[in-house]
Amino acid sequence: MFRRRDTQGCTALPKAVVSKRRRSHLGNWHSLCRRLLQDMASDLLVDLQDDLAGEDTPNSALDQLKLSPMEDKQWPPDDTASLSKSETDIAKQFGQGSHLKWDDPYYDIARHQIVEVAGDDNYGRKVIVFSACRMPPHHELDHHKLLMYLKHTLDQYVESDYTLIYFHHGLTSENKPSLSWLRDAYREFDRKYKKNIKALYIVHPTMFVRTLLILFKPLISFKFGRKLNYINYLSELEDIVKCEQLVIPTRVRDYDEKIKASLKPTAQVPRSPPSSPPLPHQQFGVALSELKKRSPNKEDVPLVMRETISFLTEHGLQTEGIFRRSANVTLVKNIQHKYNSGEAVNFSQMEDVHLAAVILKTFLRELPEPLLTYQLYNDIVNFHNVESTSQVSAIHSMLKTLPEENYASLKFLIQFLVQVSAQCEVNKMNHTNLAVVFGPNLLWGRDAAMTLSAIGPINNYTRTLLDQHAEIFSH
Repeated sequence: MFRRRDTQGCTALPKAVVSKRRRSHLGNWHSLCRRLLQDMASDLLVDLQDDLAGEDTPNSALDQLKLSPMEDKQWPPDDTASLSKSETDIAKQFGQGSHLKWDDPYYDIARHQIVEVAGDDNYGRKVIVFSACRMPPHHELDHHKLLMYLKHTLDQYVESDYTLIYFHHGLTSENKPSLSWLRDAYREFDRKYKKNIKALYIVHPTMFVRTLLILFKPLISFKFGRKLNYINYLSELEDIVKCEQLVIPTRVRDYDEKIKASLKPTAQVPRSPPSSPPLPHQQFGVALSELKKRSPNKEDVPLVMRETISFLTEHGLQTEGIFRRSANVTLVKNIQHKYNSGEAVNFSQMEDVHLAAVILKTFLRELPEPLLTYQLYNDIVNFHNVESTSQVSAIHSMLKTLPEENYASLKFLIQFLVQVSAQCEVNKMNHTNLAVVFGPNLLWGRDAAMTLSAIGPINNYTRTLLDQHAEIFSH
């Protein structure tokens, strides 16, 4: 084959070769541009941080980018007024604000309560809360250890679908981590952590946060970027999670009230409508005693529990990750509407094990009083003080105080979960995993948000119910 000559007599390469070389050059050019963009972004952010660190910035545009008002730099002590008596007792035993003992390697981090776990959201996903206002100044916090502690906490939940809520208010030039730390943190969280995070909600975002995310866009995958959501007011969180169960620092609540008060009357944030009285056939959000009265046969175990557990017993025992996955939000609401309207629900027609599992957890979570009742809250959270040889008799004494419908429903649920655990080699849900999933859905405090200091003991108590079920429910 001869090379063709162009019009000026020079030897011309075949079109295929030219096209291939062009693509190669373009690829190199795109890679170079990408690296330059990242370098420029880093340089710009460093400049931006330097500007933000100054207290007297003359530039009004930069002033809008300040991380937090100056009064936030006073570093008030952590909130303790919202703790229940049992959680206060735990704080005294383990150390103020911490669920870990003083000699635990992560005690210095945990005591600040920067990271908390708050039960499940409205879609059946675990909720992890990160509060920037609780981060102390740089010299008081080991940021590398903070990253390791965050991973340590997430390791208990990343096998399940989970939601991350980040309260940005309170991040200042004194306590904000470096950009290199942010970059390392994103890289440190490999696929194991990113796969099952279903949503990241940034509450009270500033222009700085929005700018930061735009500049970091080349480093963030498109799939992960779709999970980012901005929340401007705490009232918007109600669509995602029950705010009374969230660990929301007082400073964040005060700031939310401040920005709402500053709005013009025409732009006021609408308040949540008052709760309407229950429908004649309503199942969700209704007391167990009321559901028993409505039942044609005065059943102690409510309809939703009977039907979901029956379906899951028949079809779900060998489903890997049962109770760890979330379900389609629209389908969940549709099933709830059917139950509340008195319509028949047939899970077999939908053939969705995870949908039935989420409905069961949602039913328990929406009870006006938890299945284990508020009365037992302090005893259960302090159950770790009971000697192992006395635990079964102590649980017997506790459960005797439950109303008949609560005891019957608890027994029905625990016996089913034991069946699930018997297939743990297939479904990967042993007693410990099931306790982590169901503990926060069986008990929460009347006077306190769900915290790690309470969740740990509640999960351990639930684990004991599963481990000792034969003796506990023998009569």
